[in-house]
Amino acid sequence: QVQLGESGGGLVQAGGSLRLSCAASGRAVGTAAMGWFRQAPGKEREFVAGINWNGINTDYADSVKGRFTISRDNAKNTVYLQMNSLQPEDTAVYYCAARILHFGVPTLPREYAYWGQGTQVTVSS
Repeated sequence: QVQLGESGGGLVQAGGSLRLSCAASGRAVGTAAMGWFRQAPGKEREFVAGINWNGINTDYADSVKGRFTISRDNAKNTVYLQMNSLQPEDTAVYYCAARILHFGVPTLPREYAYWGQGTQVTVSS
């Protein structure tokens, strides 16, 4: 099994930055595609960013392109989401997700088998 734990959320003013971290443990995490999703109150969970197992390929939602950067350090089994130029509409609970033994970049929630508990990001205007 795979365990995921997010950290780094918090309250920030519009225009500010945060860096989220997702620590992964368990078998085959080094082969896992990793994704960040978010869910705002009353809305469906949506894809934010994804990265393949070796960090070569990434994908982003249009709403965050140019502002967010996903990266991973396989030596530390950790995935990061650097979020810059944050806006109030970025306010949500952010979740880390993993799909082991997968070499692409899934973008749908149902494609991921493992999820963290989430971390709250609140952007004030």
